[in-house]
Amino acid sequence: MAVRRNSNETALKNVLIPIIQAIGRSGKLIYLLLFIVIAVVAYKIFNSKSESSTVEYNSSLIEKQIKNVGKLVVTEGHFSEVLTYKDQKKYLMDLVSFEKKALIIVNADVTVAYDLREIKYDLDEKNKTVSVLNIPKEEIKISPNIEYYDVEQSTLNPFTGDDYNKVNKIVRANLAKKIEKSKLKINAKNRLISELYNILILTNTMGWKLEYNGEELTKTSVKKVAL
Repeated sequence: MAVRRNSNETALKNVLIPIIQAIGRSGKLIYLLLFIVIAVVAYKIFNSKSESSTVEYNSSLIEKQIKNVGKLVVTEGHFSEVLTYKDQKKYLMDLVSFEKKALIIVNADVTVAYDLREIKYDLDEKNKTVSVLNIPKEEIKISPNIEYYDVEQSTLNPFTGDDYNKVNKIVRANLAKKIEKSKLKINAKNRLISELYNILILTNTMGWKLEYNGEELTKTSVKKVAL
């Protein structure tokens, strides 16, 4: 009887041990499969968040770059001129006249500025495109220093506030003509284009492109853009 019992126990062990081992192996397999599924899901979630934050970071950085330019004084110039102002008043049917005159020396500082806070642009995150829609007109500021020499006047025809206002208008008109004939505005535009070029470099570095007037700007075309 003892021999039969031992043989039965041995047979039972031979049956149970492979089953237990199989269960153990299958349990490890289940854990392995579960780990792989979790890893794949985590990878997709991580990549999705990373891509979203990168686009948001790029667009905000480009927008900050444009805003940081602020009000840009691009070019300063100095102009000088000398003129003579004369005025005459006549009385008694032009038989008697009283003249006033002065030698006027003008030194003027002129600045040409673009207020890029008013620039209009659009950020297309989907297509990674910065579109410059409009650039504001340049602001020309004339600061003349007017000095009067060899002033001649009379009691019946003295220098008054009207004379000084008239001289100021004449001076500014003459300076405006000189500015138009000079290279001051051209130099200002070149400086502005260089600022666009800096934005172009930033956008290219981040994989974006810069457009103006519906055309993509490149390193060569940015210097030829008509503002």
